[in-house]
Amino acid sequence: MFLRNDHGLEFGGGAGVSPALAAAPGTALSIRLKRRVFADLDLAPDLGARIGSLTWYRGVATCVGLCALTWLMAPGLETPIYGTVAPALTGVEWDAAHAQAIAPLSKGGTTGYRVAATRLVAPLTDTPERPVISLDFKLASGDALLSSLRRSGVGAADAEQVGALVTKAVAFDDIQPGTMLDITLGRRTDKAQPRPLQNMAFRARFDLKLEVARTGNQLSLKQIPIAIDHTPLRVQGAIGSSLYRSARAAGAPAKAVESYIRTLATRVPVSRLGSGCKFDIIVKQARAATGEVQLGNLLYAGVSGCENKVQLMPWESDGKTEWFDGGGKGNKTGMMAMPTNGRFSSSFGMRRHPILGYTRMHKGIDIAAPWGTPVYAATDGVVQFAGRSSGYGNLIKLSHGGAFGTGYGHLSRIVVRNGQTVRKGQVIGAVGNTGMSTGPHLHYELYKNGVAVNPRSVAFSSLRQLTGGDLGAFRSKLSQLLSVPVGRGAEKDED
Repeated sequence: MFLRNDHGLEFGGGAGVSPALAAAPGTALSIRLKRRVFADLDLAPDLGARIGSLTWYRGVATCVGLCALTWLMAPGLETPIYGTVAPALTGVEWDAAHAQAIAPLSKGGTTGYRVAATRLVAPLTDTPERPVISLDFKLASGDALLSSLRRSGVGAADAEQVGALVTKAVAFDDIQPGTMLDITLGRRTDKAQPRPLQNMAFRARFDLKLEVARTGNQLSLKQIPIAIDHTPLRVQGAIGSSLYRSARAAGAPAKAVESYIRTLATRVPVSRLGSGCKFDIIVKQARAATGEVQLGNLLYAGVSGCENKVQLMPWESDGKTEWFDGGGKGNKTGMMAMPTNGRFSSSFGMRRHPILGYTRMHKGIDIAAPWGTPVYAATDGVVQFAGRSSGYGNLIKLSHGGAFGTGYGHLSRIVVRNGQTVRKGQVIGAVGNTGMSTGPHLHYELYKNGVAVNPRSVAFSSLRQLTGGDLGAFRSKLSQLLSVPVGRGAEKDED
């Protein structure tokens, strides 16, 4: 048996080729066998494998032969190959090439040839001017309007006329710094004279645009009102880990958020507002028909959705603007609280003692009040003494840290003990008539570094309460603000 492959015949069965089947020279079978032998001959074997074998030596011989053939075919190391090199440019040729190069462009140069003037070129007798010049510039302030016009090339007469026209519509002080001016200067007949002002336009106010135009030899003013929609901006959202970041992420302006936090801090500790609370911010806003937006002051500060509910709105009363809550109560003012509700019946200083009958120093003030009226701690402190003290009767002394202390005498009863910590406004006793006293009242003293000073030299805190018509108007305004939808205003805000 025999098998056929790509190179010819292969004999199978492991037996040798019989003489009968041997290929005769010149036959097709003989040619195929030769082709197979040359096909199996590898003239360029891998020199990294089978080192020292006959195949390896044959590959080395092939490599040496190819290198020798390459060396024999080379022109020789001593025979150089000559080429053509262009000569360096000089003179006029260099100037022409440099003028048309790209490199001068980086240094502000121009490229190309400049053609010399011929007989067809007539020299100009005068330099031509642009017929119209348009300028835009920013005002440093409204008062600088006239000087800015003169620096721009406007004549003194035109500048004065513009100033007279503008002041009829708006004062220079009302023009905001940074206002952009668009001016157009016309053609002049004489170069010795300034260009005439043809047109000028600028935003005089947020709600007013002014245009000055030339008609003949006169300038006229045109006032263009800009429609303004006064709509409060309302922003609400949940208080997350940071009240400031939560409000800013909801779209509240940065200055409004800062004012909102300062306002809230006067009524409730901001750090105690948990994630369950919701902030409510209303800011004054003006939107122009031209698209500009101006944000004003904070109009409302509120907290809802938790136990620390707050509703605060500014209100002007007696010529002073204060923040009041939904019930019309204002902020407490002053360093110390009033120790009791009553009237001042005796002041600090030298006086004739009503019982002893001679003049001596009165180290405090007397506040007349009915027997049993509550007595409050003027500010935070610690009870230094609580008990009986000769002419003071029942006496309480509080230490407020630092240099200050207070005393409360002639009490009918004492409800605190030595060493107890008290808060501002906490009940510590009641008005009485104990000790050297001619009637129920509170003897109140203030100490600084252990020395008695006039208690009225330190302002007592007071709480303002709106009543009557003011309270009704306040609640009406608050109701109007609370009806504003989130994200926009439903009604015009009254100034």
